[in-house]
Amino acid sequence: MGSQEEDQRSLLEDVLLSEENGNKRPYTGDGSVDINGNPVLKNGTGNWRACPFILGTECCERLAYYGIATNLVTYLTKKLHEGNVSAARNVTTWQGTCYITPLIGAILADAYWGRYWTIAVFSTIYFVGMGTLTLSASVPAFKPPSCVKSVCPEASLSQYAIFFVGLYLIALGTGGIKPCVSSFGADQFDDTDPAERVKKGSFFNWFYFSVNIGALISSSFLVWVQDNYGWGLGFGIPTLFMALAIISFFAGTTLYRFQKPGGSPITRMCQVAVASLRKWKLDIPHDSSLLYELPDKASAIEGSRKLEHTDELKFLDKAATVSDLDLKTESLSNPWRLCTVTQVEELKILVRMFPIWATTIVFSAVYAQISTMFVEQGMVLDATIGSFTIPPASLSTFDVISVIIWVPIYDRILVPIVRRFTGKERGFSELQRMGIGLFISILAMAAAALVEIKRLDIVKAEHLEHQKVAVPLSIFWQIPQYFLVGAAEVFTFIGQLEFFYDQSPDAMRSLCSALSLLTTALGNYLSSLILTVVTYITTIGGKTGWIPDNLNEGHLDYFFWLLAGLSFLNLLVYVFCAIRYRSKKAS
Repeated sequence: MGSQEEDQRSLLEDVLLSEENGNKRPYTGDGSVDINGNPVLKNGTGNWRACPFILGTECCERLAYYGIATNLVTYLTKKLHEGNVSAARNVTTWQGTCYITPLIGAILADAYWGRYWTIAVFSTIYFVGMGTLTLSASVPAFKPPSCVKSVCPEASLSQYAIFFVGLYLIALGTGGIKPCVSSFGADQFDDTDPAERVKKGSFFNWFYFSVNIGALISSSFLVWVQDNYGWGLGFGIPTLFMALAIISFFAGTTLYRFQKPGGSPITRMCQVAVASLRKWKLDIPHDSSLLYELPDKASAIEGSRKLEHTDELKFLDKAATVSDLDLKTESLSNPWRLCTVTQVEELKILVRMFPIWATTIVFSAVYAQISTMFVEQGMVLDATIGSFTIPPASLSTFDVISVIIWVPIYDRILVPIVRRFTGKERGFSELQRMGIGLFISILAMAAAALVEIKRLDIVKAEHLEHQKVAVPLSIFWQIPQYFLVGAAEVFTFIGQLEFFYDQSPDAMRSLCSALSLLTTALGNYLSSLILTVVTYITTIGGKTGWIPDNLNEGHLDYFFWLLAGLSFLNLLVYVFCAIRYRSKKAS
C-alpha cells in the first residue's frame, strides 16, 4: 500500500517537473486524481465537460432548498400560527444553521472523505429531511387545525417536533453539500494551466447562475403551488428535485477530477500554534530559507502544493524554526514540535483572510431580509392584479431575475471591458468585486425604506393605523429593492466564492468555502439579534415598537434605515481591510 502511494507521488512529481521543462503535460499539474486515486489525464476528464453534472446538481438542490426557504415565513405564520417576529426569528435561525453546518461537511471533506463522498452522504441526509418535512405538511395529525375566524390553535409539541426535525435534517444535509459543490466544480479546472484557470473564474459565475435558476422556479412556481394547491404538494415537488440532484451528481462520476483529502486542517492549525508556543523564546532566523521545509517538490500535506514564506505574523514562523533540541531528539517528523513552512503559511492565510471574512457578515444580514422583512412588508401591500393575487414571497423572483440578468452581463460584457483597463484575467479583483456589491446593498436597504415611508403615508391618509390590512399601494413597488439585492449578490457573493477558493490553501478549500458560508449564518443570526434588540428597545414602556404584528402601527422604515447605516459603516471597514490584504503565494 505504501509503495503504491510512493509511486503515485513520484508520478505527480514527474508531471510537475514536465511543466517546468515546458513540455505539454498529459496529466493535470495540480495533484488531482481519478476516483481510484491515480493521476488523472487532462483529456477526457474535468474542464467544462464535467461541469454540467455539477451545475445540474446545484440547480436541483437549490430548487429544493429555496422551495422550502422562500415561503417558510408564510408557512410559519399561516399554518403554524406564529407571530411576525417569532416567524422571522425562526426562519433566520434555521437559515443561519444551514450556513453553520457546512463547517461539519468541510472538515470531513478536507480531512477524511474528500468532496465527492461528502456530497454523496449528506445528499442522502438532505433527502430524508425533505421527506420528513413533506409528511409534516401532508398528514393532518402532524399539523395544527386551521384558524376559525380569529382563533388560531397553536401547534402541539409533537407537531412542532416533526416539523423541526425535518427542517434541521435539511440544515445538516445542505451543510455537507454547500462547501463542497462549488469547490468540487472548481477542482475540475487545473490551476497550473493558464487557459483552465481563466475558465475557472467563469465557472463561479455560471455556478451562481445555476443556483438562481433553481431559486427562480422556487420563488415563482413553487410559491404559487404552496399558496394555491397546498403545502404537501408544495414541499413534495422540492423533495423530487432533491432526488434528481443526487442522480445528476452520480451520473458524472467517470468525468470528475478528485483532490485527495489532506488530513484534518484543524489539527494542522493546532500543531502550528502549539509548536510556536513551545518555541516562544527561540529566535527566528533572518534567512527564511533556513526555516524547515521538505526539500523535494511535493508538499508534506497530502493534496497540497507548497506555499512561499511571507514576512507577516512572524511569531508563527517559530513553528518552522529548527532548534538544537529538534536535531538532538530527531523531532523533524513530529509536527507538534516542528512544522513545515507550508503548514505555517496555511494558518497565516486564514488569519489574513479573517478581516475580509468578518466584513461580509453585515451584507448577509441585508440579504436575509429577502425571506423575512421584505415578505412581511409585501403582506401589507396590494398584491392583486385583477382577480389574481400575487404571493408576497414570490416577489423574490425579481432578486433571482436580477442575478440571471447580471451574471451573463458581468461575464460576457463587463469583464472583457474592465480587463482592458486593469489587465486582470477576471476584470475586477475579487476584493474590488465584493466592495462594489457591498455598496449596492446600501442602496437596496434605502430603496426598501423609501417604499415603507410611502406605504405609511398612505396608511395615515386612509386612517388604517389600527387595521391589520394591506394598503392600496402595489406590491410591485418592492421590485427595485429586490433587483438591487440581486445585483449586490452577483458582485459580493460570487466574488466571495472566488476569493475564498483562490486564496485558500489547497488542502483547506472546503473549509474556506465553509467559512465564506458561515458569514451567511452569522448574517442571519445578526438579523435575528437586531430584530430582537429593536423589538425590545422600541417596545419599552408599552410602546407599539417598530415591528409590531400589525405593521400599519409600526415603523419598518426605521429598521431598513438602520441596516443601511450599518452597511455604510461596514463598507468603510471593508475598504480599509481590503487595501491592507496580501494575496497568497504558491511555490
